Amino acid sequence: MHKKRNILDHLPPKRKAYVSRMLTEAWRSESATLARRRLKTLQQWLESNGENGAAGSLREGMEETLTVTKLDLPTALRSFLVTTNAIENLIGTSRRISRNVKRWRWGEMIVRWTAIGLTQAEKNFRCVRGYRYLPLLARALRHDAVKIDQTEEAA
Repeated sequence: MHKKRNILDHLPPKRKAYVSRMLTEAWRSESATLARRRLKTLQQWLESNGENGAAGSLREGMEETLTVTKLDLPTALRSFLVTTNAIENLIGTSRRISRNVKRWRWGEMIVRWTAIGLTQAEKNFRCVRGYRYLPLLARALRHDAVKIDQTEEAA
């Protein structure tokens, strides 16, 4: 959502709906290859229509937006992982709890208040959609780490 907002902020109102639809379609693609091709086509369209700011924003984070798609996970788990909702919930709750502190005195105090914030946030956690597929995620991450190690050794 953040990347989408950044891209759309560079566009005039008349183009936002089309670009938004194309981004959603690309990011919902079944494979990273198809998603990348759709995003590059959109980038070229933006550049050919003089929307260089939006095209640059899209180009800048294209591969990062495909990270979860590259892992080839089931849709249920993938849809949970592509959002930042879980971490934003955690950070928001921790901030709300710690804003009561007017004077931070020592490191232990910071750790204690952080722990309280995390404990409070935990009460609002829900089950991870697609949790049954978490072993597939672990396997995909291990496989990806092996590929990265092999690439570094080759370099």
